Amino acid sequence: MTTSIYISQDSISLALGADETVQAIATAAVKVGEPIRIIRTGSRGMAWLEPYVEVLTPNGRIGYGPVTETMVDELIDTGLLKGNTEHPLCQGLTEQIPYFKSQQRLTFARVGVIDPLSIEHYESEGGLQGLDRALCLSAQQIIDEIKASGLRGRGGAAFPTGIKWQTVLDASVSGSDKNKYIVCNADEGDSGTFADRMLMEGDPFSLIEGMVIAGLGVGATHGYIYLRSEYPHTAEVLTRAIELAYQQQLLGEAIRASAHAFHLHLRIGAGAYICGEETSMLDSLEGKRGMVRVKPPLPAINGLFGEPTVVNNVITLATVPMILQQGAEHYQQFGQGESRGTLAIQLSGNVAQAGLVELAFGITIDELVRTYGKGSATGRPLRAIQIGGPLGAYLPSSLWQTSLDYESMASVGAMLGHGGLVCFDDTVDMAEQAEFSMRFCAAESCGKCTPCRIGSVRGAETIAKIRRNESRKDNLVLLEDLCETMVAGSLCAMGSLTPSPVRSAVQHFRQDFGDVNDDQMSGADIDA
Repeated sequence: MTTSIYISQDSISLALGADETVQAIATAAVKVGEPIRIIRTGSRGMAWLEPYVEVLTPNGRIGYGPVTETMVDELIDTGLLKGNTEHPLCQGLTEQIPYFKSQQRLTFARVGVIDPLSIEHYESEGGLQGLDRALCLSAQQIIDEIKASGLRGRGGAAFPTGIKWQTVLDASVSGSDKNKYIVCNADEGDSGTFADRMLMEGDPFSLIEGMVIAGLGVGATHGYIYLRSEYPHTAEVLTRAIELAYQQQLLGEAIRASAHAFHLHLRIGAGAYICGEETSMLDSLEGKRGMVRVKPPLPAINGLFGEPTVVNNVITLATVPMILQQGAEHYQQFGQGESRGTLAIQLSGNVAQAGLVELAFGITIDELVRTYGKGSATGRPLRAIQIGGPLGAYLPSSLWQTSLDYESMASVGAMLGHGGLVCFDDTVDMAEQAEFSMRFCAAESCGKCTPCRIGSVRGAETIAKIRRNESRKDNLVLLEDLCETMVAGSLCAMGSLTPSPVRSAVQHFRQDFGDVNDDQMSGADIDA
């Protein structure tokens, strides 16, 4: 009897030696005369267990991790291929691991389960059912379903997806080619974020299916995926997935043998963080230098090549097939308030259990880090958590009872962004982190507007002076003036949000700026 073994080919897994583990298992199986079949999947999202090996048994998949190539012979000898649960590396049934069991996986339901480049696997786990339903609906009916679901953009802005699609559907094309466009922003550049990459590497057909449905909804026949250059393995997976989609009539002139056409193209960025901003990305797609456009007009009216364009993030588009398959009411059952559905939370930084957690909106920061992160990796108390990437606020422990939803985060001066949480223990220097934020903006600014281009440079210089105790009180006042100018005068979020981590660091960790006479809000009551 052939034993099925599942091992991730996700970038994290590869970086930690998954290919070497696969080769070692294949070699060891031959030695002991055991026939095996190795299926490469996406990652389950438990980074601390990678390389993670699953063995299919009559009771389900039993996982082992982390399994390096040097451990394989011992595991084989002690019954790995039989699903032996006595070995210290055995995690038991994957679906019962506490970190994984309590998640609510909607968008990531197939990631880690299927061969990401098998359309047959994709269909066996519910894939293409949403597209088949969409092909039976009118464009307006598709958009009405998305509106009713409450889906909001997962790239950070959280704009209602259905309203954006409605705007593009209602807009008129101006060019002779009569095209509208679907553009997927896969330029995932925020620190502590990796959900887009995980999904594209682990379930690329969900993104393709979502883009095709979006095309049906707004009347677009061409789509582009704009992928960051730092994801070469992702590019390989997407390239092959698009080829297979054309072969199986998921893309092309007659989608699923219908009268509808949709063509999809992959484009690679050149390492500019600013191209994660939608208008800079559109300029880059057009072959120009990626620089922020003045809005209005909005991309939904005047976007790629001057035509109406839907710009959505990877997770937003990949969630669409599930909504069409299960219905808007099903998706509405998850979340709270105006934050419906699930959030792909990415835990990283100084945390014991880093990885991806998909949960309905509403869990508190404290519960998330205690239950899933298990405290710091160093064993020291956690002091600060930055949420929403390098432009997100630093939150002290006094605010960790805040719920992870759009409205609750805004109420404490923070944002969810793309769902990345970066943890810091009590050795962090928050003045240094504030200076880093300004230097990051200075390095990544497109340079088009003065508040961002000059303000970030002067901001970094001012914080450096504060850290050197040079006219600290006056420079703190100057720093706030600079932040106010950047917020009010910058063209895009790069400049207007950079003050958020700086202001939060000054507000909540004032002692790190040497001003111990003001109110202080220091960290840290989450222990490892």
